[in-house]
Amino acid sequence: MGVRIFKNREFSRFARKEKISNEKLIEAIKNVDAGLIDANYGGGVIKQRISRPGEGKSGGYRSIILYRQGDKAFFVYGFAKNELDNIEKTEERDFKKLAKIMFALPDEQLNVLLNAGKIEEVTS
Repeated sequence: MGVRIFKNREFSRFARKEKISNEKLIEAIKNVDAGLIDANYGGGVIKQRISRPGEGKSGGYRSIILYRQGDKAFFVYGFAKNELDNIEKTEERDFKKLAKIMFALPDEQLNVLLNAGKIEEVTS
């Protein structure tokens, strides 16, 4: 898989609290790479389901991912299906703006964010 996968600090906290492993995040991106996208908001913003440990995806978690095929994926927001059905239009717009910014960052700037702990690279 040629896509570099990252998660922001907020998503890292959410994943830790909900016991979502990096393997689950990598699996989610593999599904996206295969064209299995749960919702495409456009502008590099998608929603992808992640199953709860030991359960299926339908009642599990939803993640908002900034995604550019063959390049990068940023997990930026996560929520449980039973807490929220979908994001608001204003949030969708904000995520699209963030996607534009994140995909324009050169590797040096990504390294600055990594070193500062603002984002974390997802590895198995």
